[in-house]
Amino acid sequence: MGGAASVAPPFAHPFHTDAGMPMSDDRIVVGTIAGSFGVNGDVRLKSFCADPEALANYTPLTRADGSQIMTIVIKGQTKGSLIARVDGITTKEEADGLRGMDLYAQRDQLPSLPDDEFYHTDLVGLMTYDTGGAKLGRVKAVQTNGADDLLEIISPSDKDTVLVPFTKANVPTVDLASGRIVVDPPRGLFADEADTQDTSAAD
Repeated sequence: MGGAASVAPPFAHPFHTDAGMPMSDDRIVVGTIAGSFGVNGDVRLKSFCADPEALANYTPLTRADGSQIMTIVIKGQTKGSLIARVDGITTKEEADGLRGMDLYAQRDQLPSLPDDEFYHTDLVGLMTYDTGGAKLGRVKAVQTNGADDLLEIISPSDKDTVLVPFTKANVPTVDLASGRIVVDPPRGLFADEADTQDTSAAD
């Protein structure tokens, strides 16, 4: 496997981890409702599972407040999302009211992961260090661009973010137990690193 850590299905989506929303250790976000579809209460559902329709297999799902959604019926597909019927939702207005709602599954319902695969939610918030031990910043989110996953790292000053490809070369170590990720980024990716290299070259 080429990545230092690929993210196995289903995985936590960056939408709410990006916002810094706390997540329970025993829950994983497996999808989010993007809005209504049609006029009969169907919803557009973004699934974060490798097999998108597998999301329905993890019911009952829960909302952020812990309330349960007992059943989700997958009815079809539309661009970028599934068409689904959510338990108890029968009108377009009700479906619109669910826009942006994350759906959580219990961690023990999900597949166990190999040693080199991680759920997004387990990586968000971890501190990253370069190979010399200097802090680079915390993982703000994990983005998926269709090829390699990307770690979005926010600097200690909370001003800048850097996207680091989540590959073995760039992320040689992920230590969940100690809350530490070692990053060996491409040269110049981090501004401070580039400044240090320029100063050394001048000397």
